[in-house]
Amino acid sequence: MACSQCMNAGNKAVKMRKEKDTMGELDVPDDKLYGAQTVRSIMNFPIGGIEERMPYPVIIAMGILKKAAAKVNVEYGLDKKLADAIIQACDDVISGKLYREGHFPLVIWQTGSGTQSNMNTNEVIANRAIQILGGKLGSKDPVHPNDHVNKSQSSNDTYPTAMHIAVAMELRDRLMPGLVALRDTLDGKAKEFDKIIKIGRTHLMDAVPLTLGQEFSAYVTQLTFGIERVCSTLPRLHYLALGGTAVGTGLNTRIGFAEKCAKEISNLTGIPFESAPNKFEALASHDAMVEVHGALNTIAVSLMKIVNDIRLLASGPRCGLAELLLPENEPGSSIMPGKVNPTQCEALTMIAAQVMGNHVACTIGGSNGHFELNVFKPMMVANVLRSIRLIGDGCQAFNKNCAVGIKANTGQIEKIMKESLMLVTALNPHIGYDKAALIAKTAHKEGGTLKDTAIKLKILTAEQFDQWVRPEDMLGPK
Repeated sequence: MACSQCMNAGNKAVKMRKEKDTMGELDVPDDKLYGAQTVRSIMNFPIGGIEERMPYPVIIAMGILKKAAAKVNVEYGLDKKLADAIIQACDDVISGKLYREGHFPLVIWQTGSGTQSNMNTNEVIANRAIQILGGKLGSKDPVHPNDHVNKSQSSNDTYPTAMHIAVAMELRDRLMPGLVALRDTLDGKAKEFDKIIKIGRTHLMDAVPLTLGQEFSAYVTQLTFGIERVCSTLPRLHYLALGGTAVGTGLNTRIGFAEKCAKEISNLTGIPFESAPNKFEALASHDAMVEVHGALNTIAVSLMKIVNDIRLLASGPRCGLAELLLPENEPGSSIMPGKVNPTQCEALTMIAAQVMGNHVACTIGGSNGHFELNVFKPMMVANVLRSIRLIGDGCQAFNKNCAVGIKANTGQIEKIMKESLMLVTALNPHIGYDKAALIAKTAHKEGGTLKDTAIKLKILTAEQFDQWVRPEDMLGPK
Protein backbone atom coordinates (compact mmCIF):
# COMPACT_ATOMS: atom_id res chain seq x y z
CA MET A 1 0.00 0.00 0.00
CA ALA A 2 1.25 3.45 -0.89
CA CYS A 3 0.69 4.80 2.61
CA SER A 4 3.08 2.29 4.15
CA GLN A 5 5.54 2.11 1.28
CA CYS A 6 6.42 5.79 0.98
CA MET A 7 9.13 6.51 -1.55
CA ASN A 8 11.54 9.41 -1.56
CA ALA A 9 12.63 11.50 -4.55
CA GLY A 10 15.37 9.02 -5.37
CA ASN A 11 12.83 6.18 -5.53
CA LYS A 12 14.39 4.48 -2.49
CA ALA A 13 12.23 3.08 0.27
CA VAL A 14 11.92 5.43 3.24
CA LYS A 15 12.63 3.94 6.65
CA MET A 16 9.41 3.27 8.55
CA ARG A 17 8.46 3.15 12.21
CA LYS A 18 5.45 1.61 13.93
CA GLU A 19 2.84 3.80 15.60
CA LYS A 20 -0.44 2.86 17.24
CA ASP A 21 -3.81 4.48 17.56
CA THR A 22 -6.98 3.05 19.12
CA MET A 23 -7.66 1.02 15.96
CA GLY A 24 -4.29 -0.69 15.70
CA GLU A 25 -0.74 -0.37 14.45
CA LEU A 26 0.43 1.29 11.22
CA ASP A 27 3.68 2.04 9.43
CA VAL A 28 4.67 5.71 9.53
CA PRO A 29 7.53 7.28 7.51
CA ASP A 30 10.35 7.79 9.96
CA ASP A 31 11.20 11.20 8.53
CA LYS A 32 7.73 12.53 9.31
CA LEU A 33 6.43 13.82 12.62
CA TYR A 34 2.83 12.75 12.14
CA GLY A 35 1.48 9.48 13.50
CA ALA A 36 -0.99 6.69 12.93
CA GLN A 37 -4.17 8.78 12.74
CA THR A 38 -2.65 10.95 10.03
CA VAL A 39 -1.61 7.86 8.06
CA ARG A 40 -5.12 6.46 8.45
CA SER A 41 -6.56 9.63 6.94
CA ILE A 42 -4.10 9.44 4.03
CA MET A 43 -5.32 5.89 3.41
CA ASN A 44 -9.01 6.73 3.60
CA PHE A 45 -9.09 10.02 1.71
CA PRO A 46 -6.83 9.85 -1.37
CA ILE A 47 -8.75 12.75 -2.91
CA GLY A 48 -7.30 15.42 -5.16
CA GLY A 49 -3.65 15.33 -4.21
CA ILE A 50 -1.37 18.10 -3.05
CA GLU A 51 -3.47 20.89 -4.56
CA GLU A 52 -6.30 19.95 -2.18
CA ARG A 53 -4.08 20.06 0.91
CA MET A 54 -5.44 21.61 4.10
CA PRO A 55 -4.78 25.36 3.71
CA TYR A 56 -1.58 26.73 5.18
CA PRO A 57 -3.37 29.43 7.25
CA VAL A 58 -5.46 26.75 9.00
CA ILE A 59 -2.35 24.86 10.12
CA ILE A 60 -0.69 28.07 11.31
CA ALA A 61 -3.86 28.86 13.26
CA MET A 62 -3.79 25.36 14.76
CA GLY A 63 -0.26 26.00 15.97
CA ILE A 64 -1.34 29.27 17.54
CA LEU A 65 -4.29 27.79 19.43
CA LYS A 66 -2.26 24.77 20.62
CA LYS A 67 0.43 27.11 21.91
CA ALA A 68 -2.15 29.19 23.74
CA ALA A 69 -3.78 26.09 25.23
CA ALA A 70 -0.42 24.76 26.43
CA LYS A 71 0.36 28.04 28.20
CA VAL A 72 -3.04 28.10 29.88
CA ASN A 73 -2.95 24.39 30.75
CA VAL A 74 0.12 24.97 32.93
CA GLU A 75 -2.24 26.81 35.25
CA TYR A 76 -4.43 23.71 35.34
CA GLY A 77 -1.80 21.09 36.06
CA LEU A 78 0.13 20.46 32.81
CA ASP A 79 3.79 19.81 33.65
CA LYS A 80 5.75 22.96 32.74
CA LYS A 81 8.60 21.00 31.18
CA LEU A 82 6.17 19.29 28.84
CA ALA A 83 4.35 22.55 28.17
CA ASP A 84 7.58 24.31 27.24
CA ALA A 85 8.44 21.56 24.77
CA ILE A 86 4.93 21.72 23.31
CA ILE A 87 5.18 25.50 23.00
CA GLN A 88 8.54 25.20 21.21
CA ALA A 89 7.04 22.62 18.85
CA CYS A 90 4.07 24.94 18.23
CA ASP A 91 6.49 27.68 17.23
CA ASP A 92 7.84 25.36 14.54
CA VAL A 93 4.28 24.90 13.28
CA ILE A 94 3.55 28.64 13.40
CA SER A 95 6.73 29.42 11.45
CA GLY A 96 5.45 27.30 8.56
CA LYS A 97 8.58 25.17 8.62
CA LEU A 98 6.80 21.91 9.39
CA TYR A 99 4.09 22.57 6.80
CA ARG A 100 6.72 23.14 4.11
CA GLU A 101 8.52 19.96 5.12
CA GLY A 102 5.40 17.87 4.47
CA HIS A 103 4.33 17.01 8.02
CA PHE A 104 0.75 18.19 7.28
CA PRO A 105 -0.25 16.13 4.22
CA LEU A 106 -4.00 15.82 4.80
CA VAL A 107 -6.52 17.14 2.31
CA ILE A 108 -9.64 19.22 2.81
CA TRP A 109 -11.86 16.29 1.90
CA GLN A 110 -11.89 14.37 5.17
CA THR A 111 -14.20 14.29 8.14
CA GLY A 112 -16.32 17.42 8.13
CA SER A 113 -15.36 18.25 11.71
CA GLY A 114 -11.67 18.52 10.84
CA THR A 115 -10.86 15.82 13.42
CA GLN A 116 -8.09 14.26 11.37
CA SER A 117 -6.34 17.60 10.87
CA ASN A 118 -6.65 18.32 14.58
CA MET A 119 -5.04 14.94 15.29
CA ASN A 120 -2.43 15.52 12.57
CA THR A 121 -1.52 18.70 14.45
CA ASN A 122 -1.54 16.95 17.82
CA GLU A 123 0.70 14.15 16.51
CA VAL A 124 3.18 16.51 14.85
CA ILE A 125 3.44 18.73 17.92
CA ALA A 126 3.72 15.76 20.27
CA ASN A 127 6.46 14.08 18.21
CA ARG A 128 8.36 17.35 17.78
CA ALA A 129 8.14 17.93 21.54
CA ILE A 130 9.39 14.36 22.11
CA GLN A 131 12.36 15.15 19.83
CA ILE A 132 13.06 18.30 21.81
CA LEU A 133 13.00 16.32 25.06
CA GLY A 134 15.26 13.59 23.64
CA GLY A 135 12.62 10.85 23.45
CA LYS A 136 11.68 8.35 20.76
CA LEU A 137 9.37 9.34 17.91
CA GLY A 138 6.01 7.63 18.06
CA SER A 139 6.39 6.58 21.69
CA LYS A 140 3.89 9.18 22.98
CA ASP A 141 6.28 9.48 25.89
CA PRO A 142 6.75 11.87 27.58
CA VAL A 143 4.32 13.91 25.42
CA HIS A 144 1.01 12.37 24.38
CA PRO A 145 -0.92 13.92 21.45
CA ASN A 146 -4.32 13.55 23.15
CA ASP A 147 -3.52 13.81 26.84
CA HIS A 148 -1.10 16.74 26.62
CA VAL A 149 -1.29 18.59 23.28
CA ASN A 150 -5.07 18.21 23.07
CA LYS A 151 -5.66 18.75 26.81
CA SER A 152 -9.05 20.42 27.52
CA GLN A 153 -9.85 20.39 23.80
CA SER A 154 -11.87 18.54 21.19
CA SER A 155 -11.67 18.65 17.40
CA ASN A 156 -15.18 20.08 17.59
CA ASP A 157 -13.92 23.27 19.21
CA THR A 158 -10.31 23.46 18.00
CA TYR A 159 -11.08 23.30 14.29
CA PRO A 160 -13.70 26.09 14.31
CA THR A 161 -11.31 28.12 16.45
CA ALA A 162 -8.61 27.62 13.83
CA MET A 163 -11.11 28.62 11.15
CA HIS A 164 -11.76 31.95 12.85
CA ILE A 165 -8.10 32.64 13.59
CA ALA A 166 -7.01 31.81 10.05
CA VAL A 167 -9.72 33.87 8.37
CA ALA A 168 -9.23 36.88 10.67
CA MET A 169 -5.47 36.88 10.05
CA GLU A 170 -5.87 36.50 6.29
CA LEU A 171 -8.45 39.28 6.13
CA ARG A 172 -6.00 41.56 7.88
CA ASP A 173 -2.81 40.46 6.14
CA ARG A 174 -3.95 39.39 2.67
CA LEU A 175 -7.29 40.95 1.76
CA MET A 176 -7.14 44.44 3.21
CA PRO A 177 -3.74 45.50 1.78
CA GLY A 178 -4.84 44.72 -1.77
CA LEU A 179 -8.34 46.10 -1.40
CA VAL A 180 -7.22 49.33 0.25
CA ALA A 181 -4.41 49.86 -2.27
CA LEU A 182 -6.80 49.54 -5.21
CA ARG A 183 -9.41 51.76 -3.55
CA ASP A 184 -6.79 54.44 -2.90
CA THR A 185 -5.46 54.31 -6.46
CA LEU A 186 -8.96 54.68 -7.91
CA ASP A 187 -9.58 57.56 -5.49
CA GLY A 188 -6.49 59.25 -6.88
CA LYS A 189 -7.79 58.69 -10.42
CA ALA A 190 -11.18 60.15 -9.46
CA LYS A 191 -9.44 63.34 -8.34
CA GLU A 192 -7.13 63.39 -11.37
CA PHE A 193 -10.08 63.04 -13.77
CA ASP A 194 -12.39 65.45 -11.92
CA LYS A 195 -12.40 68.13 -14.65
CA ILE A 196 -12.75 65.80 -17.65
CA ILE A 197 -16.33 65.98 -18.90
CA LYS A 198 -17.55 62.92 -20.82
CA ILE A 199 -20.76 61.40 -21.98
CA GLY A 200 -22.59 59.16 -19.55
CA ARG A 201 -24.24 55.89 -20.51
CA THR A 202 -27.32 54.12 -19.20
CA HIS A 203 -28.66 50.85 -20.66
CA LEU A 204 -25.35 50.87 -22.63
CA MET A 205 -26.82 53.83 -24.56
CA ASP A 206 -25.78 57.48 -24.64
CA ALA A 207 -26.98 59.55 -21.69
CA VAL A 208 -26.21 62.98 -20.25
CA PRO A 209 -22.68 64.11 -19.34
CA LEU A 210 -20.75 63.62 -16.12
CA THR A 211 -17.09 63.89 -15.32
CA LEU A 212 -14.74 60.94 -15.60
CA GLY A 213 -13.88 61.69 -11.98
CA GLN A 214 -17.51 61.26 -10.96
CA GLU A 215 -17.62 57.95 -12.82
CA PHE A 216 -14.53 56.74 -10.93
CA SER A 217 -15.90 58.07 -7.64
CA ALA A 218 -18.60 55.40 -7.83
CA TYR A 219 -15.89 52.72 -7.99
CA VAL A 220 -14.13 54.23 -4.99
CA THR A 221 -17.33 54.20 -2.95
CA GLN A 222 -18.10 50.60 -3.93
CA LEU A 223 -14.72 49.47 -2.60
CA THR A 224 -15.00 51.65 0.49
CA PHE A 225 -18.34 50.07 1.30
CA GLY A 226 -16.79 46.65 0.62
CA ILE A 227 -14.07 47.33 3.16
CA GLU A 228 -16.69 48.48 5.65
CA ARG A 229 -18.76 45.35 5.04
CA VAL A 230 -15.80 43.13 5.85
CA CYS A 231 -15.06 45.13 8.99
CA SER A 232 -18.67 44.81 10.10
CA THR A 233 -18.33 41.00 10.18
CA LEU A 234 -15.32 41.00 12.50
CA PRO A 235 -17.10 41.08 15.88
CA ARG A 236 -18.69 37.67 15.16
CA LEU A 237 -15.53 36.35 13.55
CA HIS A 238 -13.54 37.23 16.67
CA TYR A 239 -15.61 34.87 18.82
CA LEU A 240 -13.72 31.61 19.42
CA ALA A 241 -15.23 28.18 20.03
CA LEU A 242 -12.31 26.91 22.12
CA GLY A 243 -13.59 25.71 25.47
CA GLY A 244 -16.76 24.14 24.09
CA THR A 245 -15.10 20.72 23.61
CA ALA A 246 -17.37 18.03 22.11
CA VAL A 247 -20.87 19.55 21.96
CA GLY A 248 -20.46 22.97 23.57
CA THR A 249 -20.79 22.05 27.26
CA GLY A 250 -17.08 22.44 27.98
CA LEU A 251 -16.69 18.89 29.31
CA ASN A 252 -13.09 18.19 30.50
CA THR A 253 -12.18 21.88 30.66
CA ARG A 254 -11.84 24.10 33.69
CA ILE A 255 -13.56 27.35 34.62
CA GLY A 256 -11.69 30.21 32.93
CA PHE A 257 -9.91 28.02 30.37
CA ALA A 258 -11.85 29.38 27.38
CA GLU A 259 -11.42 33.03 28.34
CA LYS A 260 -7.72 32.66 29.13
CA CYS A 261 -7.07 30.88 25.84
CA ALA A 262 -8.87 33.61 23.88
CA LYS A 263 -6.77 36.25 25.62
CA GLU A 264 -3.57 34.34 24.89
CA ILE A 265 -4.54 33.91 21.22
CA SER A 266 -5.19 37.65 21.07
CA ASN A 267 -1.72 38.29 22.44
CA LEU A 268 -0.16 35.96 19.86
CA THR A 269 -2.02 37.42 16.87
CA GLY A 270 -2.69 41.04 17.75
CA ILE A 271 -6.38 40.47 16.98
CA PRO A 272 -9.04 41.07 19.69
CA PHE A 273 -10.42 37.54 19.94
CA GLU A 274 -12.94 36.68 22.64
CA SER A 275 -14.41 33.48 23.97
CA ALA A 276 -17.69 32.82 22.13
CA PRO A 277 -20.62 33.68 24.40
CA ASN A 278 -22.50 30.55 23.29
CA LYS A 279 -20.33 27.54 22.48
CA PHE A 280 -23.29 25.54 21.21
CA GLU A 281 -23.77 28.05 18.39
CA ALA A 282 -20.02 28.18 17.76
CA LEU A 283 -19.86 24.42 17.11
CA ALA A 284 -23.22 23.73 15.48
CA SER A 285 -23.24 26.62 13.01
CA HIS A 286 -20.80 28.69 11.01
CA ASP A 287 -22.92 31.71 10.26
CA ALA A 288 -19.89 33.92 10.85
CA MET A 289 -18.10 32.21 7.94
CA VAL A 290 -21.12 32.66 5.70
CA GLU A 291 -21.34 36.30 6.77
CA VAL A 292 -17.67 36.93 6.01
CA HIS A 293 -17.98 35.28 2.63
CA GLY A 294 -21.14 37.29 1.98
CA ALA A 295 -18.99 40.41 2.28
CA LEU A 296 -16.39 38.83 -0.02
CA ASN A 297 -19.12 37.93 -2.49
CA THR A 298 -20.32 41.53 -2.53
CA ILE A 299 -16.76 42.70 -3.15
CA ALA A 300 -16.57 40.23 -6.05
CA VAL A 301 -19.77 41.74 -7.46
CA SER A 302 -18.28 45.23 -7.11
CA LEU A 303 -15.03 44.22 -8.77
CA MET A 304 -16.87 42.60 -11.67
CA LYS A 305 -18.77 45.83 -12.33
CA ILE A 306 -15.78 48.13 -11.88
CA VAL A 307 -13.37 46.14 -14.01
CA ASN A 308 -15.91 45.47 -16.77
CA ASP A 309 -16.55 49.23 -16.95
CA ILE A 310 -12.84 49.92 -17.22
CA ARG A 311 -12.22 47.40 -19.97
CA LEU A 312 -15.27 48.56 -21.94
CA LEU A 313 -14.20 52.21 -21.63
CA ALA A 314 -10.75 51.14 -22.87
CA SER A 315 -12.07 49.06 -25.78
CA GLY A 316 -10.43 49.76 -29.11
CA PRO A 317 -7.92 51.18 -29.70
CA ARG A 318 -9.51 52.37 -32.96
CA CYS A 319 -12.91 50.72 -33.20
CA GLY A 320 -14.16 50.82 -29.61
CA LEU A 321 -14.93 53.49 -27.03
CA ALA A 322 -11.24 54.12 -26.25
CA GLU A 323 -12.03 56.72 -23.58
CA LEU A 324 -9.41 55.14 -21.31
CA LEU A 325 -5.88 54.06 -22.12
CA LEU A 326 -4.61 51.03 -20.16
CA PRO A 327 -0.99 49.97 -19.65
CA GLU A 328 0.25 47.59 -22.34
CA ASN A 329 1.71 44.64 -20.42
CA GLU A 330 2.13 41.82 -22.94
CA PRO A 331 1.33 40.80 -26.52
CA GLY A 332 -2.34 39.90 -26.89
CA SER A 333 -2.41 37.53 -29.80
CA SER A 334 -0.41 34.72 -31.34
CA ILE A 335 -1.73 35.62 -34.81
CA MET A 336 -2.61 39.35 -34.79
CA PRO A 337 0.58 41.44 -34.57
CA GLY A 338 0.39 44.45 -32.30
CA LYS A 339 -2.78 43.41 -30.51
CA VAL A 340 -2.84 44.21 -26.79
CA ASN A 341 -5.61 42.96 -24.50
CA PRO A 342 -6.96 44.12 -21.10
CA THR A 343 -5.50 41.07 -19.39
CA GLN A 344 -5.51 42.43 -15.86
CA CYS A 345 -9.22 43.17 -16.22
CA GLU A 346 -9.84 39.65 -17.46
CA ALA A 347 -7.94 38.06 -14.58
CA LEU A 348 -9.85 40.04 -11.96
CA THR A 349 -13.24 39.26 -13.51
CA MET A 350 -12.37 35.55 -13.52
CA ILE A 351 -11.44 35.88 -9.85
CA ALA A 352 -14.78 37.54 -9.16
CA ALA A 353 -16.60 34.66 -10.85
CA GLN A 354 -14.66 32.10 -8.80
CA VAL A 355 -15.45 33.92 -5.56
CA MET A 356 -19.15 33.91 -6.45
CA GLY A 357 -18.92 30.15 -6.94
CA ASN A 358 -17.09 29.74 -3.65
CA HIS A 359 -19.95 31.60 -1.99
CA VAL A 360 -22.46 29.04 -3.20
CA ALA A 361 -20.41 26.21 -1.66
CA CYS A 362 -19.91 28.15 1.57
CA THR A 363 -23.63 28.90 1.79
CA ILE A 364 -24.58 25.27 1.30
CA GLY A 365 -22.01 24.21 3.90
CA GLY A 366 -23.24 26.73 6.41
CA SER A 367 -26.84 25.63 6.00
CA ASN A 368 -25.97 22.03 6.83
CA GLY A 369 -25.20 22.17 10.53
CA HIS A 370 -27.11 19.26 12.04
CA PHE A 371 -27.86 19.14 15.76
CA GLU A 372 -24.70 19.98 17.76
CA LEU A 373 -22.10 20.08 14.97
CA ASN A 374 -21.65 21.48 11.49
CA VAL A 375 -19.62 18.96 9.48
CA PHE A 376 -18.73 21.07 6.46
CA LYS A 377 -15.94 22.90 8.26
CA PRO A 378 -12.86 22.17 6.08
CA MET A 379 -14.70 22.91 2.84
CA MET A 380 -16.12 26.15 4.19
CA VAL A 381 -12.88 27.57 5.54
CA ALA A 382 -10.98 26.48 2.43
CA ASN A 383 -13.41 28.42 0.24
CA VAL A 384 -13.32 31.51 2.45
CA LEU A 385 -9.52 31.47 2.53
CA ARG A 386 -9.27 30.94 -1.21
CA SER A 387 -11.59 33.87 -1.87
CA ILE A 388 -9.59 36.10 0.48
CA ARG A 389 -6.35 35.21 -1.25
CA LEU A 390 -7.76 35.58 -4.76
CA ILE A 391 -9.29 38.97 -4.07
CA GLY A 392 -6.29 40.25 -2.12
CA ASP A 393 -3.71 39.09 -4.65
CA GLY A 394 -5.92 40.01 -7.60
CA CYS A 395 -6.41 43.56 -6.35
CA GLN A 396 -2.68 43.95 -5.78
CA ALA A 397 -1.88 42.76 -9.30
CA PHE A 398 -4.61 44.85 -10.93
CA ASN A 399 -3.58 47.90 -8.95
CA LYS A 400 0.12 47.61 -9.80
CA ASN A 401 -0.19 46.48 -13.42
CA CYS A 402 -3.28 48.37 -14.55
CA ALA A 403 -5.00 50.86 -12.25
CA VAL A 404 -2.00 53.07 -11.49
CA GLY A 405 -1.31 53.43 -15.21
CA ILE A 406 -4.84 54.26 -16.41
CA LYS A 407 -4.93 57.43 -18.50
CA ALA A 408 -7.83 59.42 -19.91
CA ASN A 409 -7.95 59.67 -23.72
CA THR A 410 -9.23 63.25 -23.64
CA GLY A 411 -9.36 63.71 -27.41
CA GLN A 412 -11.59 60.69 -27.85
CA ILE A 413 -13.73 61.63 -24.85
CA GLU A 414 -14.36 65.10 -26.32
CA LYS A 415 -15.08 63.72 -29.79
CA ILE A 416 -17.65 61.22 -28.53
CA MET A 417 -19.37 63.78 -26.33
CA LYS A 418 -19.76 66.25 -29.20
CA GLU A 419 -21.43 63.52 -31.25
CA SER A 420 -23.92 62.60 -28.54
CA LEU A 421 -27.57 63.37 -29.13
CA MET A 422 -28.38 63.29 -25.43
CA LEU A 423 -27.02 66.77 -24.89
CA VAL A 424 -30.46 67.74 -26.14
CA THR A 425 -31.67 67.03 -22.58
CA ALA A 426 -30.41 70.49 -21.61
CA LEU A 427 -33.12 71.99 -23.85
CA ASN A 428 -36.05 70.43 -21.94
CA PRO A 429 -36.53 73.41 -19.54
CA HIS A 430 -36.44 75.87 -22.47
CA ILE A 431 -38.42 74.28 -25.32
CA GLY A 432 -40.08 71.24 -23.71
CA TYR A 433 -39.57 67.50 -24.03
CA ASP A 434 -41.45 67.01 -27.33
CA LYS A 435 -39.56 69.65 -29.34
CA ALA A 436 -36.25 68.47 -27.87
CA ALA A 437 -37.09 64.91 -28.87
CA LEU A 438 -37.91 66.05 -32.41
CA ILE A 439 -34.50 67.67 -32.72
CA ALA A 440 -32.70 64.54 -31.44
CA LYS A 441 -34.66 62.08 -33.59
CA THR A 442 -34.29 64.17 -36.73
CA ALA A 443 -30.57 64.63 -36.16
CA HIS A 444 -30.14 60.89 -35.67
CA LYS A 445 -32.19 60.01 -38.75
CA GLU A 446 -30.44 62.51 -41.00
CA GLY A 447 -26.96 62.13 -39.51
CA GLY A 448 -26.79 65.79 -38.60
CA THR A 449 -25.74 67.64 -35.45
CA LEU A 450 -28.12 68.82 -32.79
CA LYS A 451 -27.28 72.45 -33.45
CA ASP A 452 -27.69 72.31 -37.20
CA THR A 453 -30.92 70.34 -36.87
CA ALA A 454 -32.41 72.73 -34.32
CA ILE A 455 -31.68 75.66 -36.62
CA LYS A 456 -33.00 73.80 -39.68
CA LEU A 457 -36.25 72.99 -37.88
CA LYS A 458 -36.46 76.67 -36.85
CA ILE A 459 -36.84 75.72 -33.22
CA LEU A 460 -33.70 77.53 -32.03
CA THR A 461 -31.22 80.11 -33.21
CA ALA A 462 -27.51 79.37 -33.11
CA GLU A 463 -27.12 81.79 -30.22
CA GLN A 464 -29.86 80.10 -28.19
CA PHE A 465 -28.40 76.65 -28.79
CA ASP A 466 -24.90 77.75 -27.70
CA GLN A 467 -26.32 79.43 -24.62
CA TRP A 468 -28.44 76.51 -23.47
CA VAL A 469 -26.43 73.43 -24.52
CA ARG A 470 -23.20 73.57 -22.56
CA PRO A 471 -21.84 70.25 -21.19
CA GLU A 472 -20.22 71.96 -18.22
CA ASP A 473 -23.66 73.24 -17.17
CA MET A 474 -25.15 69.72 -17.27
CA LEU A 475 -23.33 68.23 -14.28
CA GLY A 476 -26.10 68.66 -11.76
CA PRO A 477 -27.62 71.47 -9.70
CA LYS A 478 -25.43 74.47 -8.96
